Amino acid sequence: MEVWYGAEQVPASLSAPGGVGAVVTMGIFDGVHRGHQAVLGRVVELADELARGGERPLAVAVTFDPHPRSVHRPEVDLPLITSLTDRLASLNDLGLDAVLVITYTLDFAAQSPQDFVRTWLEGLLGARAVVVGDDVRFGCRNSGDAATLEEIGRADGFAVEIVSKIRSEEGRRWSSTWIRQCLKDGNMGQARQVLGRPHRLRGVVVRGLRRGRELGFPTANLEAATAGVVPPDGVYAGWLVRGGGADGGGQRLPAAISIGTNPTFDDVPRRTVEAHVLGRADLNLYGEEIGIELVERLRPMLAFDGLDPLLVQMRADIEDTARILEVPVPEPIRPEDVTAQ
Repeated sequence: MEVWYGAEQVPASLSAPGGVGAVVTMGIFDGVHRGHQAVLGRVVELADELARGGERPLAVAVTFDPHPRSVHRPEVDLPLITSLTDRLASLNDLGLDAVLVITYTLDFAAQSPQDFVRTWLEGLLGARAVVVGDDVRFGCRNSGDAATLEEIGRADGFAVEIVSKIRSEEGRRWSSTWIRQCLKDGNMGQARQVLGRPHRLRGVVVRGLRRGRELGFPTANLEAATAGVVPPDGVYAGWLVRGGGADGGGQRLPAAISIGTNPTFDDVPRRTVEAHVLGRADLNLYGEEIGIELVERLRPMLAFDGLDPLLVQMRADIEDTARILEVPVPEPIRPEDVTAQ
C-alpha cells in the first residue's frame, strides 16, 4: 500500500485524461473499527468490480492528521484510539492500494463541501466512485452530508455509494465513542469486538526504575501519558509488538502488562505502561518505538504487604497470561540471568 503525505505525492497520472482513477472513501478512521472496515472493504470490492470493464481503479482512503477536534478545540484532551502508524497499518490490512494523509488545518477546514470534493477527490484522485457511511460529514462546519455528496456526484458524473446499517448484532452502531467507553471501563473483550482486533498502545521505551530486572521480571516501560487511550490501572495479558509500520508486520511477543503507579512502592510518580515479555531476559528496547496490544484485563492494581506476596502474584499473572494467549508457560527468570540493559 502506498501512503501519500500531501497532494504533491499523489501521482499526476491518477487523475490525468485516460488515467485509472480511484474508488475513494474519506474519514478520520480513528480505531479503524468494524464500521470503518465495512466501508473500506466495500471500496476494495467496488474497485475490483469496476476493473471488469477495463483497467482497475485504485482503492484509496483519504484521512486527516492531526485529528480535526484537536485543531478546532485544542484545549480539549483527546488521545487517539489509534496512532497514525497503527491506523495506516490497519488500512493496509484491508487491501487498500493507497492512503492520502491530508494535514488538517483551519484553512483546510474552511473549504465548502463542493470545493473539497472537486479539488481533492475529483481533481487530485480522479474519483470514479466515492463510498461513505451514512453518517458522513465533510466541508466547512461539517455542512456536507451523504445527500450533499450524492448531489455533487450526479452533477459531476461520478458514482456515490452509501453504506448504511453498519451495526452490531445487538443493533448498536460501531463507533469510536463506543470504543472509548469500553476502554474507560477496562472492558478489553468488548473493545476487541468493536475494533475487530486488540486495542493497541504505542510509544517509545524509556528508562524506568529497573526494579523489574532485579526481581526477574524485566519490563519495557512507556509513559502512559503519551501512549494513547490507556485503560484503567491493572494487569493485562497482551502482546508487545516490535517493528512494523504503515505496511503492518512486526514481531509480536506475548507479554504481561502492568498499567499504573505500582502502589506496592511509593516511588513511581507517574502512570506507566510496563510490558514483561514472557520468558525473555535479553531484550534491549530502550529508545525503540513499540506497540502494546491489550487482550484481557487480569486484575486491578493492588498494593501488597511486602515483596514475597508481590512475587507470588506476579508469577500467577505470568501463568494467567500464557493461558489466555495460548502460549507455553515460561520458566521463572532468575535476576542474575537478566542481560537486558
